Amino acid sequence: MATFQPPKGYFTACAYLVIADPEAELSFLKTVFDVHIKETLHDQEGRIKHAEVVFGDSMVMIGRTDKKENALPAMVHVYVADCDDRYQAALAAGAESIMAPSDQIYGDRSAGVRSQNGVSWWIGSQAETIDSDEVQRRLLQQA
Repeated sequence: MATFQPPKGYFTACAYLVIADPEAELSFLKTVFDVHIKETLHDQEGRIKHAEVVFGDSMVMIGRTDKKENALPAMVHVYVADCDDRYQAALAAGAESIMAPSDQIYGDRSAGVRSQNGVSWWIGSQAETIDSDEVQRRLLQQA
């Protein structure tokens, strides 16, 4: 089997969101996550058709829907330094709360928001490092 390497700066798998308003999503992402917008390509009307957004060491691609396809919003998880802070920033940027920040059995503090494009953004900070046996024990204890 031949060794494969994706292009420099890309990963073997990248999330791709197809949404109605890429401009609004990019503004939201810059406000909440301070992302780097690597590239934007525009249609004949000057609207963003494709964008590449870098979250630390990860990339998410965003495309605009057209008349032939429906929006395909997704659920994306992003690790941040301070879950509570980024959750509040998301609400201030117009997101709808899915779940307020709370401690999870798997060791993260997590929250969820939905952007105006219907994308669910899950925000997490690692609160403690635990192994899968401990997560399983906690899960069974919770039942």
